[in-house]
Amino acid sequence: MIEAKYSEYLDKVRKICFALPEVKEVEAWGHPTFRAPKKLFAAFGVDEIEGPNLGLKMSFERQEQLLEDPRFYPTPYAAHQGWVSLRLKSVKRWQEVKALLIEAYCQVASKKLIEALDAD
Repeated sequence: MIEAKYSEYLDKVRKICFALPEVKEVEAWGHPTFRAPKKLFAAFGVDEIEGPNLGLKMSFERQEQLLEDPRFYPTPYAAHQGWVSLRLKSVKRWQEVKALLIEAYCQVASKKLIEALDAD
């Protein structure tokens, strides 16, 4: 369960994710995760050290680029699959988070879903 003090972050993530075609929220490992519709592309979490964070599925090339930015760190247990986590307290512009979520979504979504996204 997400503490109330972090719910505003989760609400913003949900708003962005649910605007994407056929996204489903599934609780996994005690955290809200977002899928397109079955493939995982994002996970919200709260860490004692990092605070609220957002794990994102990226290409390995993009993962490498993002990890040069101190706001990002390798997602525990999943970095070997291209995952990075963003420290949400460091976010200044939620448009950037939206762009990252769309990028992660496109990593796992079918061509049909990506076409539906492009049609919007």
